Amino acid sequence: MLKTFLIIINLHIFACASQIVLVVAENIHSSKAKLQRYQDNQKVASPIDVNIGKNGLAHGLGISTFKTNVKEPDKKEGDKKAPIGVFKLSYLFGYEKKDDNYKMDYMQVDEKYTCIDDAQSKYYNSVLNFVDKDAKSFEYMKRDDDQYKLGIVVGHNDIKKPYAGSCIFMHVQKAQDASTAGCTSMSYKDLKELAIWLDSKKDPILIQVAKEHLNQVKKQYPNLNLEGFK
Repeated sequence: MLKTFLIIINLHIFACASQIVLVVAENIHSSKAKLQRYQDNQKVASPIDVNIGKNGLAHGLGISTFKTNVKEPDKKEGDKKAPIGVFKLSYLFGYEKKDDNYKMDYMQVDEKYTCIDDAQSKYYNSVLNFVDKDAKSFEYMKRDDDQYKLGIVVGHNDIKKPYAGSCIFMHVQKAQDASTAGCTSMSYKDLKELAIWLDSKKDPILIQVAKEHLNQVKKQYPNLNLEGFK
């Protein structure tokens, strides 16, 4: 019954999303990609360059999947791969107070906020406003650099399946060509523009794939203008 309920929720998000963030890499081994925004299936602004996982892409747990080749890897904790699939964009976070222009929920983080990547923890893949002393591994959300100055939480592995990957965000890039541990990064300017554009009332989602998955994307989103990606 619970599984059926979750499927219904996911299909509702899938069907109602009028804001789509599409990230396309050249192949599953790439650590660079292009990001294009869509409003009601139409392109918004120009595409931008983004960084993804150091070891490329692997299939994640989200609203929908594009896996047809069993040889393509599944996302695992610590694999330094960004997730392939369709994911809800949950909320924004950052170091500063909420910008009045944001149309999504926002979490202002400080030194006590953490994201748990210990797969054996009861708080696995959760952002907490405290340090769990029992967790063997976690990361601070308020860092010594600007990478989490602004971020977007990606709804990957919301079911918190152990070892399936955790703490996936869209965040500020370390450097222009710096790959990530599994997140999607970009310049602060581009991320700020994206954060202001996102609207929770439009059920925004992230579609993240390699070029070989674009035919599957087109089947699920037949009205999406993919010109320029193939």
